[in-house]
Amino acid sequence: MAVLPGAEPYRHEGGEVGVLLCHGFTGSPQSLRPWAEYLAERGLTVSLPLLPGHGTRWEDMQVTGWQDWYAEVDRELRALGERCARVFVAGLSMGGALALRLAAKHGDAVSGVIVVNPANKVHGLSAYALPVARHLVRTTKGIASDIAKPGSAELGYDRVPLHCAHSVRNFFRLVDGELPQVTQPLLLLRSPQDHVVPPADSARILSRVSSVDVREVLLEQSYHVATLDHDAERIFEESLAFIGRLAPSVGKEGTTAGG
Repeated sequence: MAVLPGAEPYRHEGGEVGVLLCHGFTGSPQSLRPWAEYLAERGLTVSLPLLPGHGTRWEDMQVTGWQDWYAEVDRELRALGERCARVFVAGLSMGGALALRLAAKHGDAVSGVIVVNPANKVHGLSAYALPVARHLVRTTKGIASDIAKPGSAELGYDRVPLHCAHSVRNFFRLVDGELPQVTQPLLLLRSPQDHVVPPADSARILSRVSSVDVREVLLEQSYHVATLDHDAERIFEESLAFIGRLAPSVGKEGTTAGG
């Protein structure tokens, strides 16, 4: 199945500092493309993969699960580690959970973690019905494009396959148990007005990680997909400053358009 225009993966060969960006559940690299390009323009090596089953049609996603999505970012992290001296992981929503698991599992191979409106749990009564409902109903309404900025839209599915929703629920439970293994510096950016992921998810993550170097930034003008919203530039600048503080070579090599 052909990838939707704009949903293609993005890679840029830059300097010795690499960043892996993970997109969200039912979304695509399109939601993080401006962030990836911002970092690439400032000399970083950037990888923004397309998760299996995403970026085409929801029917393709139906036959995938969290193991497929995590395996993709795990491969990308290992590849970055082979050509970069320092590697950072970042993600939006479920991509934040993927980034946190990479940090928990890879230890010193990950220099820092950046998450935007990270998801930690499937909420509501419907979550408890998923194990049975997924055998009776194929999909529910989509969650894409929760954005405050007029004219900005996220390229994502308009339906959520319930098999995948059940899988992501199991994944969040797994990651929640692994959060104490996250010891790296953490930058968490969240939108107080988020119609997809409640504030409780960020609070839970902050309370369970073992990281000592932690910074929380509120994105007051944005909804869930903040990387395409009013606070996008703030996310880009904060993440670059975070990386630059931990990897001082950033901005001193490659195409130094800032930092």
